[in-house]
Amino acid sequence: MALAVEFREVEVTLGEFSVLKSVTAKVPLGRQTIVIGPNGGGKSTLIHCLLGHLPYKGQITFTPPNPKLGYVPQRPDFDRSLPLTAQEFLALSLTQRPIWLGLTPKVKRKIKDVLELVKATPLAAKPLGGLSGGETQRVLLAAALLNDPAILILDEPATGVDVYGERLLCELLDDFKNAFTVIMVSHDLATARAHGDWVICLNRRVVAEGVPETIFQPDILSATFGLHQGLIFGPPPTAQKEP
Repeated sequence: MALAVEFREVEVTLGEFSVLKSVTAKVPLGRQTIVIGPNGGGKSTLIHCLLGHLPYKGQITFTPPNPKLGYVPQRPDFDRSLPLTAQEFLALSLTQRPIWLGLTPKVKRKIKDVLELVKATPLAAKPLGGLSGGETQRVLLAAALLNDPAILILDEPATGVDVYGERLLCELLDDFKNAFTVIMVSHDLATARAHGDWVICLNRRVVAEGVPETIFQPDILSATFGLHQGLIFGPPPTAQKEP
């Protein structure tokens, strides 16, 4: 199996608290890897190590080295009160020319292309402050695609998204199959099972990793999340005969 990323004995300690303990895991090239685990289990911390935002012990190896990364944070990291449209916001990453002078045809084309990829073309002229949670996530996803990344990193992309937004996210994940190496942190086990090619169970350490068929078993989910979580995807109960 060709790898895009390999974690080897990655450890993060904040003060006296060990956030990640000897995390060793792999991310297959060109596939969708889903990182699941409980709140506080270190999922987002692992992503920030991958992005170079946090110091850590151990090794994180990219193949090939220094790939372009696209990142969609769990929460918007920009001021929604900025007097910008979605198109103008995206343009900030593409040009040093003042926005008020207008956008060049090349910049407009690039923005149009990425908005089409995330099914958000109608959002181009909308002000940032007027976007819903799902619309904001799609604009952030478009921003992550502007530099044509080899690896797309999504941190809880369904947070604050309505039912329509969740359905659209699932459609986009299907569209992204084989187009990027995707690494997604998710608390939604149904989404992980449906769209993941590879699953990493993380609770400060790697409990298990593998294809969904081997991961979504009661014993592994219980070890990852707690005693009763494993019942969610357990085998169906045996039908009882009527007396």
